[in-house]
Amino acid sequence: MKKIYITLLSLSSLLLVNCSDDYLDKNPISDVSEESFFTTSSDLELFTNGLYLLLPNSSARNEIFITDSQCGEVVHNTLSDLMTSSRIVPTTGGGWSWEDLRDINYFLENYEKCEDETARNRYGGVARFFRAYFYFNMVMDFGDVPWYGNTMEADDEDLYKARDDRQYVVDKILEDLDWAINNMDDQPYTYEVSKYTALALKSRVGLFEGTFEKYHGISGYEKYLQAAVQASQELMENSPYSLYGTGNPDTDYADLFRTESAQTTEVILAREYTEPLVNGHRANYYTLTGSQGTPGMPKTVANSYLNADGSRFTDQVDYNTIPFAEETSGRDPRMAQTIRTSGYTRVGQVTELAPDLSYTITGYHITKYVTDAGSDGINQNTNDLPVFRFAEVLLNYAEAKAELGIATQSDMDISVGLLRNRVGMPGLSMATANADPDAYQEVFYPNVTGANKGLILEIRRERRIELYMEGHRWNDIRRWKAGQSITLPLRGIFLPGAGEYDLDGNGAIDTVLYEGDLPSGQIEGAKYFQLGTDIHLSSENLIDPLPDFNNRIFDESRDYLLPIPIQELQLNKNLSQNPNW
Repeated sequence: MKKIYITLLSLSSLLLVNCSDDYLDKNPISDVSEESFFTTSSDLELFTNGLYLLLPNSSARNEIFITDSQCGEVVHNTLSDLMTSSRIVPTTGGGWSWEDLRDINYFLENYEKCEDETARNRYGGVARFFRAYFYFNMVMDFGDVPWYGNTMEADDEDLYKARDDRQYVVDKILEDLDWAINNMDDQPYTYEVSKYTALALKSRVGLFEGTFEKYHGISGYEKYLQAAVQASQELMENSPYSLYGTGNPDTDYADLFRTESAQTTEVILAREYTEPLVNGHRANYYTLTGSQGTPGMPKTVANSYLNADGSRFTDQVDYNTIPFAEETSGRDPRMAQTIRTSGYTRVGQVTELAPDLSYTITGYHITKYVTDAGSDGINQNTNDLPVFRFAEVLLNYAEAKAELGIATQSDMDISVGLLRNRVGMPGLSMATANADPDAYQEVFYPNVTGANKGLILEIRRERRIELYMEGHRWNDIRRWKAGQSITLPLRGIFLPGAGEYDLDGNGAIDTVLYEGDLPSGQIEGAKYFQLGTDIHLSSENLIDPLPDFNNRIFDESRDYLLPIPIQELQLNKNLSQNPNW
């Protein structure tokens, strides 16, 4: 039975918070006192349940499948402030918020009142996981941040201290995760934090920090990549997890995201959704209505899928001018399990559906997370969404080893090779990749150099495909110092002008582009779009989804980090603003 997480009102007082708020002077909302609370396993569980709200959830800005739109990995009919370089220094807010940390620290100062050692170890690990998770997000957004490991009194001088160096903070993050790993039991909990969740986060943190420091020119990055390898290897060798699969390469990847309950073979931690409560997400509604920004996969992602035989699609000289049905045929099976291609049907139905340009701005019509038609209303999806899954761990392992220069073919076979094997694809050959680095991938990542250049490019390709729409892309771009990649042209499918199109290749016209007036005697079942109004084409006859935003910029000296709000700098003179904000 699915667990329902309880939203816990704050039980704490005199805790660390944003200096501009008045939380330091607030008394506990609850009548529960420190003396009578934190004494039982149920108390610890109740308090830590509230911390799960830190994870991606159903709010419009925090859904897993929405977040990749921030950097154009999912294209909408409007662009984020990041994409348009229109972010400003906020007066307050802007992510510089500490309320969650104060609750975590308050718990850690009181939970040892419980005499149940098993409960202390479990929920102490949960709290430390969330402190690590909180600080990891702060470091990714702001770089150096002040580390607070305890609650603050109103007159505590440390409330106004300077920011701590990012390496110091990341070391503290890893300390918290190691405590959780070493003290929590071996039981996996699909919807709750476990020692395996802590290992997965350690793998993620180590890879992010190691590669961020490497590509941003910070010395000492190696120990973080080594931490990523160690945590990943521990999960690979000593955990109950493996890749989900039933032996069907044409459906297994899609089923991982559209089945009602999380596939516990692979999913380490999932966000749970329940039908009896107002607790659904909107994956179906997001991709099947015109009111959610008409999301579409950009052509740069579509081009990155390999051919089914492992060869590179973009090695063809005409790769940008191939009709859609032909373009998507004979490709990595994950493509047909992520977007509508020939033969696509909804779950539980037999009617084949072509891409619908009414609902996708690029023509690459996304299907990942989409379930049966019974969940098409807003917030009616109840399929669980993975937050951490084993596939990411395999990719972290492969990348960390490659960046350290210690990768072997065996390492690739037990990581990327397994991912490709699930969908019936050939594995990744180190020798082949390094002998002939992909020029198309180099456009996105021009700063990759060295003996493993080709291998690293292929691992990045694999990560982009496997983890598409899972909220990783912007953080990957940040750590790789690949910001210029989001300024590349946004394009969609190839449509050579006005005419009739059979996008799904079933022999029937499903899409018509016209100029001038709407044609009379319309084809039954076809959708009509006016060129220059409904659909814009580039000079290469690719859909140009946002023709007014083709000259975007990215400030390499500023845009990888967020600015600290003005009011915080005024209240704490020891804080310094991030560069060039």
